[in-house]
Amino acid sequence: MSAQLHESTGAASVFDRLEPLLPSVSKPIQYVGGELNSVRKEWDAVDVRWALMYPDAYEVGLPNQGVQILYEVLNEREGVLAERTYSVFPDMEAVMREHAIPQFTVDSHRPVRAFDLFGISFSTELGYTNLLTALDLAGMPLHAADRTDDDPIVLAGGHAAFNPEPIADFVDAAVLGDGEEVVLAITEVVREWKAEGRPGGRDEVLMRLAASGGVYVPRFYDVSYLPDGRIQRVAPNRPGVPWRVAKHTLMDLDAWPYPKNPLVPLAETVHERYSVEIFRGCTRGCRFCQAGMITRPVRERSLQTIGSMVDNGLKRSGFEEVGLLSLSSADHTEIGDVAKQLGDRYEGTNTSLSLPSTRVDAFNITLANEFSRNGRRSGLTFAPEGGSERLRKVINKMVSEEDLIRTVSAAYSHGWRQVKLYFMCGLPTETDEDVLQIGELAKKVIETGREVSGRRDIRCTVSIGGFVPKPHTPFQWAAQLDHETTDERLRKLRESVQSDKRFGRAIGFRYHDGKPGTVEGLLSRGDRRVGRVIEAVWRDGGRFDGWSEHFSYDRWERCTAEALADEPVDLDWYTTREREYAEVLPWDHLDAGLDRDWLWEDWQDSIDPDGAIEVEDCRWTPCFDCGVCPQMSTEIQIGPTGQKLLPLSVV
Repeated sequence: MSAQLHESTGAASVFDRLEPLLPSVSKPIQYVGGELNSVRKEWDAVDVRWALMYPDAYEVGLPNQGVQILYEVLNEREGVLAERTYSVFPDMEAVMREHAIPQFTVDSHRPVRAFDLFGISFSTELGYTNLLTALDLAGMPLHAADRTDDDPIVLAGGHAAFNPEPIADFVDAAVLGDGEEVVLAITEVVREWKAEGRPGGRDEVLMRLAASGGVYVPRFYDVSYLPDGRIQRVAPNRPGVPWRVAKHTLMDLDAWPYPKNPLVPLAETVHERYSVEIFRGCTRGCRFCQAGMITRPVRERSLQTIGSMVDNGLKRSGFEEVGLLSLSSADHTEIGDVAKQLGDRYEGTNTSLSLPSTRVDAFNITLANEFSRNGRRSGLTFAPEGGSERLRKVINKMVSEEDLIRTVSAAYSHGWRQVKLYFMCGLPTETDEDVLQIGELAKKVIETGREVSGRRDIRCTVSIGGFVPKPHTPFQWAAQLDHETTDERLRKLRESVQSDKRFGRAIGFRYHDGKPGTVEGLLSRGDRRVGRVIEAVWRDGGRFDGWSEHFSYDRWERCTAEALADEPVDLDWYTTREREYAEVLPWDHLDAGLDRDWLWEDWQDSIDPDGAIEVEDCRWTPCFDCGVCPQMSTEIQIGPTGQKLLPLSVV
């Protein structure tokens, strides 16, 4: 009875104390809640309570598909509630500290510490300092080892959770892969443990989660190191804990058509549209792409499910744009039918359809025309990734210069005026010449556009990101390019384009300096020792490191040197050092299904001295043995199905 009393009194809304303070902070609307389709449940009417967080500002976090899906999946269940919380801006943090207001949910403004589970979805490692802010504001110990039965279980998920070692000290557990089914399984474990009177306390419920084989609990694993700083071994420290923890894969997307009730933001957000994930996974085999590697195999949604999700989502939200999302949306086997039938259905309405960045070799004008029926012809985005054909072979991006020119020629000749090209700098084996080729390619794009359209108002925007090697990819062993060389190559590229009188003014440049990429590299391939760096940066004022106006490289560099002063490792050791096959990587005990030897062979193929060896897409060729399907008991699920979106009536 006393536990129940504590839960109820500790969960009282803080809104009465919060509301008078809102005029003193920027963008107060983001802390108010009450969005269309948000859910509020009675606290005492449920058994298990989740606080879900995207560790960034409301305007970035609210549209996040992963959090929205889990929020809905959990709230649909009897006896379960889920509420959302986001990172607060520094001005709000100061106000909350001054007035002793804890980290709260936006749905009912309940303190995060009152919940049973606190789930954080990381799509980027640069949100780690925001996690520490939330824990501290919630009144919870930063370190999992210091928490009591009064604190929620802190769980990490999302793509960055595929190497949770840098935050192992701060989270109680991590989940790899698709969350829809596993959050319900975790909920049942916690429900059962609570119904039994919480036997064995926090340690016991974590042990039950770990023993399931689908939840990674860092405290149940010991890491030992070699004298030179490399990892010697990661091993369970108690019986019943698995040596390897596997990712979760949702195999029937049609059975999980979420979000059914999309949240409609009160404040301006980065995306204001209804998003439908038309398939999950990618087997194109781009060697730099963590998302493509860890989400295998490809699983398509059927046309009927896509059609009904679009119909329902628009009615439930009032949005006027539909985004058909996936890692490579034009690769859906029935994308032509999807585009034509949705185009027919919404022609003449205010509803517009959009396709995110499209592969050059999957694009066609018919498809583009379908998606621009009700809207203006805004720019098209393509991602060649590498400036030279040699480099595109290294990264297994099988797109030739001819492919790109043919595609942009078709686009410009059919009325498009702007093309955006996305590249990376710092890829393995890259030279200055490879980067300068980006400019030559952009000039050819402009020249082609002027020729086929007969116009001078042709534009090409070149957007360049720094390459960061990621876990569970063939490039996980690669050395990262230092930020000084990255910046110098980009300076040369900019000069070479701007000095060209014929094309310079028609080409726009967008890129950041290389320093944030260096920090991302430290966090993405770090081990548990990097947790000290994260904490030192946070204590020094580090917040919102994914925002250029808040990011401080000097702070990260200084705190890394100080936190690792007694270790045989430093910032360069984690970033610009190439790894050997025999080295134990911090995430080797976490199983994404990919065979380690296959990844190594693909890495060797990419740097073959006789020229990179390319790998086909296994959707259309025999299996090339990456290991995922047999290891995970999964299979590729693609069409064509022969189904139709209709009989949904035309609007």
